[in-house]
Amino acid sequence: MTKSFIVTATGAVLGALISLAGGWDTALQALVVFMILDYLTGVIVAAVFHASKKTESGKLSSVAGLKGIAKKVLMLFMVVAGQYADVVLGIDYFRTAVIIALIANELISLIENAGLAGIEVPILSKAVDALKTMDDKNNE
Repeated sequence: MTKSFIVTATGAVLGALISLAGGWDTALQALVVFMILDYLTGVIVAAVFHASKKTESGKLSSVAGLKGIAKKVLMLFMVVAGQYADVVLGIDYFRTAVIIALIANELISLIENAGLAGIEVPILSKAVDALKTMDDKNNE
């Protein structure tokens, strides 16, 4: 395969996904930025600090990395589903709600990764702990 074919194919696939997700607006851009930051901070926590919760050793793992990428792809599929729910219902709500929820989830993960790297943000850490406690109670 040539380099130009790979670049063209990648662009076509990403363009199609962005189109299916309702376009490259600020909300989707923000979600993608948060996803990238979360993934990269997770890699740093595992590679540098050996403190990942994804592996027993806390170290970098290709399987954990692949699962992380797969999770991000599934998150984008949720945005597509939200977009098409909006289209079918003739509203503009679900896509935005999905994106906001996913950004909140990524922000929580970023705060956790910072904590694993030794960077504590007390107010935000307490908020994350409170959210986790609420989530644990709801799952019981």
